[in-house]
Amino acid sequence: MNKVILLSGSPNKNGNTMQILNECAGTIEKNGVEAEVLSLAGMELKDSMNFQGGYNDGFDEMIEKIRGAQGFIAGGPVYWGTVRAELMTALQRIAMASMQQGNFLSRMVGGPVVVARRGGVTSSIQEMMMFYLSNDMIVPGSTYWNIVFGQKPGEALKDTEGMETIRRFAENVAFVVKSVNK
Repeated sequence: MNKVILLSGSPNKNGNTMQILNECAGTIEKNGVEAEVLSLAGMELKDSMNFQGGYNDGFDEMIEKIRGAQGFIAGGPVYWGTVRAELMTALQRIAMASMQQGNFLSRMVGGPVVVARRGGVTSSIQEMMMFYLSNDMIVPGSTYWNIVFGQKPGEALKDTEGMETIRRFAENVAFVVKSVNK
């Protein structure tokens, strides 16, 4: 069966980013594609360029799940006007693994989702989008940018327009995954 991995870059296991990705996963599953949400919360990722002695941080297991999937969505919370560094480190590690292992990201379906209290969403989604485009991935559109606003846990789910955009994006990811992997 086709599968999409969703990765939360939030340090909060129950925060807005995780809630949005769970909603996204539910929409993907309603559209006939398996979905699994993973979290970076509590992990201490090592930089992708610092491989001395191996990583041994548990993230390679997540990379293997992504490698076996047909879709990949990364969710980034915005702190201080930019997506969290841990998520960018994770995306760089995934890209390095893909390049070293046959470019497994090539033609995989997915895209970024950004959650913020207010500012920094456009620069953050652009920064994350570079990962998808430079790895030859297929990024479906939606009705607007994949951004949701909210500060305290649960507030982002109340952003009606943002949630409609995210649900449509999730529907499109499922549609393209099924279309590409017939």
